[in-house]
Amino acid sequence: MNWRGEEVWQAVAPLVPGFTVEILPEVDSTNTELMRRARGGRIEPVLLVAESQTAGRGRLGRSWASAAGDSLTFSLGLPLAPQDWSGLSLAVGVAIAEALHPLVRIKWPNDLWVGGRKLGGILIETANSAPADAQGPRYAVIGIGINVRVPAAAGYSIAPAPLDELLPGVEAGDALARIARPLVDAVKGFESFGFAPFHTRFDARDVLRDRGVLLSDGRSGTAHGTTDQGGLLVHTASGMATITSNEVSVRPAAL
Repeated sequence: MNWRGEEVWQAVAPLVPGFTVEILPEVDSTNTELMRRARGGRIEPVLLVAESQTAGRGRLGRSWASAAGDSLTFSLGLPLAPQDWSGLSLAVGVAIAEALHPLVRIKWPNDLWVGGRKLGGILIETANSAPADAQGPRYAVIGIGINVRVPAAAGYSIAPAPLDELLPGVEAGDALARIARPLVDAVKGFESFGFAPFHTRFDARDVLRDRGVLLSDGRSGTAHGTTDQGGLLVHTASGMATITSNEVSVRPAAL
């Protein structure tokens, strides 16, 4: 597999001093590995790629199957100090969707969809990068998983979509080269300005907008886009509600 690591490093290093690209043949999870390192005091900026993951993770504890060559799985780790963390997964989703293909959409708060199928997911975790009593940045670990080909595993609650359907012949390394610089640009932009500058770009790719949705807390309603902080606006029977990603999960009422 040609991961195009040198090309990725050359594109990103001017933006992030000390940046490195690391490729592992196998790891339990790239997010788990970078969080382990952060807890041990290693908080250098790095893009960690796994050819294969044995225990990939998604939001709300969901698993992410990843066989060598079938998926692009990587995590970007770097210290970040935004004024407000709200909406970071949406800004990341915007950058990836725009870098990949016009048909890629974003399902709030952290999934990439093509039509009614799931192309990929985003998982963001943070760890302290300074003593608990000190002010400063946190170490952000931004994990990305993208189906390059149709996964061999079955039993998905949402049918998977492969990137090679949109980009015939694409390999995981090609997708990484497309994504890396726009992703870092977006993360740095979010750190400075928050989600607001990404709002209109997200709206253009919002899967849920003006659709009926079901919330895991039992409510239902119609999605009406997001706030400038990235909260999902849902018109429910009791009025307009703002949903944040740590409260409930959201599914379209009909695909």
